[in-house]
Amino acid sequence: MAIAKKKITLSPSRDIPFHQLMLSQANVRHVQAGVSIEELAEDIARRGLLQGLSVRPVVDADGVGTGMYEIPAGGRRYRALELLVKQKRLARSAPVPCVVREDGIAEEDSLAENMQRAPLHPLDQFRAFLALREKGQSEEEIAAAFFVSVGVVKQRLKLASVSPRLLDTYADDGISLDQLMAFTVSGYHERQEQVFERLQPAYDKQPHVIRRMLTEGAVRASDKRARFIGVEAYEEAGGTVLRDLFQGDDGGWLQDVTLVDRMVAGKLTVEAESVAAEGWKWIEVAPDFAYGHTFGLRQLRGEPVPMTAEEEAARKAVQAEVDRLSETYQDDDELPDDIDARLGELEAELESWDNRPLAFDPSDIARAGAFVSIVHDGSLRVERGYVRTEDEMPAEPEADLSVGDGPRAVAAVTHDADAVTTDAEAPEPEEDDSLSPISDRLMTELTAYRTLGLRQALGEQPDVAFLAALHALVLKAFYHYGSDSCLELDFKSAGFGTQAPGLNDSFAAEAIRVRHERWAKALPKESAELWDTLEGWNADSRSALFAHMVSLSVNAVHEAWNRRPRALAHADRLALAVALDMAALGWRPTVDTFLGRVTKARILQAVSEAKGQRAAERIAHLKKGDMATEAETLLAETGWLPEPLRTPGYAETDGTLVSEHAGEETAGKDGETAMGQSGDPTDTDEAEPAVHATAAG
Repeated sequence: MAIAKKKITLSPSRDIPFHQLMLSQANVRHVQAGVSIEELAEDIARRGLLQGLSVRPVVDADGVGTGMYEIPAGGRRYRALELLVKQKRLARSAPVPCVVREDGIAEEDSLAENMQRAPLHPLDQFRAFLALREKGQSEEEIAAAFFVSVGVVKQRLKLASVSPRLLDTYADDGISLDQLMAFTVSGYHERQEQVFERLQPAYDKQPHVIRRMLTEGAVRASDKRARFIGVEAYEEAGGTVLRDLFQGDDGGWLQDVTLVDRMVAGKLTVEAESVAAEGWKWIEVAPDFAYGHTFGLRQLRGEPVPMTAEEEAARKAVQAEVDRLSETYQDDDELPDDIDARLGELEAELESWDNRPLAFDPSDIARAGAFVSIVHDGSLRVERGYVRTEDEMPAEPEADLSVGDGPRAVAAVTHDADAVTTDAEAPEPEEDDSLSPISDRLMTELTAYRTLGLRQALGEQPDVAFLAALHALVLKAFYHYGSDSCLELDFKSAGFGTQAPGLNDSFAAEAIRVRHERWAKALPKESAELWDTLEGWNADSRSALFAHMVSLSVNAVHEAWNRRPRALAHADRLALAVALDMAALGWRPTVDTFLGRVTKARILQAVSEAKGQRAAERIAHLKKGDMATEAETLLAETGWLPEPLRTPGYAETDGTLVSEHAGEETAGKDGETAMGQSGDPTDTDEAEPAVHATAAG
């Protein structure tokens, strides 16, 4: 015969006036966590008490009830009610729903209530927020109701919008919360699921890998093309932006690359039409131009548009404020934030005054052209006033500078100091009693002697030789007529036969361009005035300009068809002399610049050198493309360089370059610029910008 099971009897519930309740010493919760008492009180005031209190009667020594009830479980709710009573928002006699228990142990009640309460799964919270949003509550209302920021609400709504398949996988612990966050970068379920499938056989499923796979092919908002057209304009045109609410994303990723390119081309065309309206013979337009694209073209020397009286007064007012602030805070080690910001604004304004547009002669404009492109920061770059060789005006015949009336013959002097050859002998003219011109043959012979005399004398006067060499090089770089010098010096400048990705936007390219433009402003417009100008500068200014000129002649490019082992060995010595660190100059090993163009073995070698063998082993199983992309992330900010970019003579220790010649002075480390010192006709505002690459160590 079966024995009937005893039925369970639940503890009775009743409403007890608040003033008859008190906290129990049996409550096991002593460390407060989660929602604050103030926030809980506000929630009770808004919604009422959603869960009653567990109480026990308080008895005296004889076991007789006192009419009071203690609370072993629900102390936080009691404190919230107590706060509302103190704020006079709840009456002291207000009834409070309670479950009255008399059996068992009070501490056990408290422990059971706290331990057996299952926390809400994050996914349930995400979906609950989404349900509230779908029922008409705004993100701000949800945030206010649950005492979280609007940003948190947006994040949870974003998580709830991920593909249902991925949400189910997350609920079953198939992916982590961090991985789920990474999938929110894309709002397309199909794309999310494609990446999820690609990840299944992969070893590395880190969140950054997911983000990279979801955004591959997209244009970063920090890309110069995106900055040029503006992300808002792109979105207004129907473009989609992928955003990451959980990590910094530099503004997100523009997904419609075709639309980006079309908008860039359209805006560049409009800008180019504006430039063409100035009357230039030709305009070339492109988002990028190869480094050295102006090589071989003469640049016109325009004149700055003069300021009006009002503009001059405004500039003087800005300069006066700069001087006043600089003098006031000259003894402070650190400027106050507001003063530092103000000085930055004023300096930017002064720079805009100084970089005024140039005016060109209409006849020059008619045979010259301009390049229109985009700078790395997304601003427009217009390079005006370049004259192609075929558009140059025919050179005027050189003036006759010979002694007497005869033409001055030009000696064909070889580069061997001991050998001088002349033109073919000409027949001697018949004797004439008058003062006839010197014959061409004799003129050649005499000037050959003079040439050797100049060589000997110049070789003993280094200062004059330096000035003559500088004069010749500047003529070649800044003026069309290099024949204004008798020195047969030349150099190949600027252009490279092979272009590397992003070369024209690199830090070094921009620094050289700015330096060249500032020197151009300091030099006279006419080549005939150059010698006197250089002669009037001090030695430091001439040395700085000479360094710039010599720098333009450097060619350390390895070319398969042009074997120059000794020249490249000299480039290594030169790199050591100037303490060249390509990592400090901004070069990074990316998929485009290196990793995607070498073998898997070289990728693993690079990661092993920079991050250790274990890091290399973690990506060794990946396919070539994924390995290159993963290696780019691992090598970022490590300072690692491939061998062709390293400076021989430096030992690599823990990723920091340390000179093997520590303690020796290295040429090129002095960061002071010579421009603007005493004797320099240019102002300090036009100072030549010294660019010195120093080792990271």
